[in-house]
Amino acid sequence: MHETFTDDPIRLVGEDGRKIGRWGLDLSETLLRDIYRDMVRARVLDEKLVMLLRQGKTSFYAQCSGQEGVQVGAAYAINRGQDWVYPYYRDQGLALALGVPVLELIGQSLGKMADPNKARQMPQHFGSVERHVVTVSSSIASQVPPAAGTAIAQKLLGLREMTLVTFGDGATSEGDWHAGLNFGGVYGAPIVYLCENNSYAISVGYRGQTAARTVAQKAQAYGMPGYRVDGQDALAVYSVVKEAADRARDGGGPSLVEALTYRYGSHSSSDDDSVYRSREEVAKWRARDPIMHYAQFLRLEGLADEAWEGAVRAEAVTEIDAAAVSAEAAPSAPIESLFEDVYAELTPTLRGQLERARIEARQRAGDPGRRA
Repeated sequence: MHETFTDDPIRLVGEDGRKIGRWGLDLSETLLRDIYRDMVRARVLDEKLVMLLRQGKTSFYAQCSGQEGVQVGAAYAINRGQDWVYPYYRDQGLALALGVPVLELIGQSLGKMADPNKARQMPQHFGSVERHVVTVSSSIASQVPPAAGTAIAQKLLGLREMTLVTFGDGATSEGDWHAGLNFGGVYGAPIVYLCENNSYAISVGYRGQTAARTVAQKAQAYGMPGYRVDGQDALAVYSVVKEAADRARDGGGPSLVEALTYRYGSHSSSDDDSVYRSREEVAKWRARDPIMHYAQFLRLEGLADEAWEGAVRAEAVTEIDAAAVSAEAAPSAPIESLFEDVYAELTPTLRGQLERARIEARQRAGDPGRRA
């Protein structure tokens, strides 16, 4: 059992890649390598989407580079495809590790029909019914109360399931966040609240948006355990989230996990991070890169070497480049898709709106066609 409410973050792998503390993990070599593979895939996907943004093929992007240890570690700690997940807009690494296809993630950012949501959301607002990944919400912390509701439903239905909801440190200062934790705590919901604390709520540093010493200690107000874990240590995140998730399914109630991590890029493509943090600070965190840290662990365990790591990255580049080509080639969402999936049959009012939308689309395309 990991200790709760500690200031020192929980670690399982030291800075040199060696095991430390109470090592209780029993993971197969295949699973350990798969964790690394998905962290690399997340990094390569991040690089590809930044490139597509700079080429003008999408309009918005929030990078996940630097936070792969939290996202992939957490994904492997739950029952993928059975438990439910409420991610936030920087969680493409989490979605990827949960099995959401690269084609769908890129298609969503490009607004193409490769996106199962038919381009109805702004970029970086992915979701997957098949993999129990609820579509990302724009409003900060707005996913937390619905996640608590899902977990309460799981409990009332007697399901052997739990819910994982993620958010940044800035979300913990929102009213929705407090309501969501209080709700889950009162009802003993099987839920894990995972804070990806990257030190900044957009441009506001942690100390500028909360007086609490840690996010984890806030759990005490809601009657649940709070863990503080090194988010650059993927196995520590895996271990803590798994412990909390297993306890939730066994009727032990909710937990709050604070993972200390860092985003290398700006808050989003609309942000200039140079005005609020130094390049030295970014370099310091890059030296603790979660992928390099995990690779060192694998090497010491005899599970990786430079050649294998290079092959993993090359494989990821090939996969993601191919998915990007397919996503770009996919058709754009037709006008009709705006009116689908709400009613089994369109109402007269909606039929009229659809016809007007078709006419306006033809006019914009330079073909007036038949007028109403």
